[in-house]
Amino acid sequence: MSITATSPTRPTIVLVHGAFAESSSWSGLIAILLREGYPVIAVANPLRGVRLDADYLRAVLDDVSGQIILVGHSYGGTVITNAATGNADVRALVYIGGFAPDAGETAAELAGRYEGGTLGDTLTAVALPDGGNDLYIVQGKYRAQFAADSSEADAALMAATQRPIVEAALNEPSGEPAWKSIPSWFLFGSDDRNIPAASHRFMADRAGARKTVELQGGSHSVAVPEAATVADLIREAVAAVAHDDGA
Repeated sequence: MSITATSPTRPTIVLVHGAFAESSSWSGLIAILLREGYPVIAVANPLRGVRLDADYLRAVLDDVSGQIILVGHSYGGTVITNAATGNADVRALVYIGGFAPDAGETAAELAGRYEGGTLGDTLTAVALPDGGNDLYIVQGKYRAQFAADSSEADAALMAATQRPIVEAALNEPSGEPAWKSIPSWFLFGSDDRNIPAASHRFMADRAGARKTVELQGGSHSVAVPEAATVADLIREAVAAVAHDDGA
């Protein structure tokens, strides 16, 4: 039995969160999409490593029948970039403050390519039994770093429910990118402190994005207060895919 019932007229929207967030961070967007009749899956990204996380997402996608629009936030962008490669059912990639690496690139490298990132100063590490480290954003620094355009209450909730990423994942090279063969759309905030806006612009230009939206004053988690704008971009991607298919 599949995770969600597919629609004869709508693609399935698969949402992939990144580090220091979790699947409920998409709640505002999910509510909009469900009202409009889209099947939606908000994947619980393991955050254990690029290859492992991409393999996990591939397994979820294999359970979905019909067309898929993949949406990735932050490190989730790296995951969709890898998981969608070779999957003919994935018709569009939508990067929301997300990494779009080329083969061999890492999240840490892309985040540090341009000035403006301050994530490192806000992190704390929890030692794991295997010798690795899980990284969290210190809760008291979370809003300023990650969610400055959200309310204090919303940012506090996000900080408390954040899921950690294993440190090695941020330094694991990416594989062959799906954006070379699948059309892409990008949206990010001008005041992103995790991935500088210049990095987002670089990745969107390189991927040949069909559309790039830069929201002035937007933080790294811009999709939370701007869920309606993200929904607009997803609708545009859906319409473009339908046009490409001659519908």
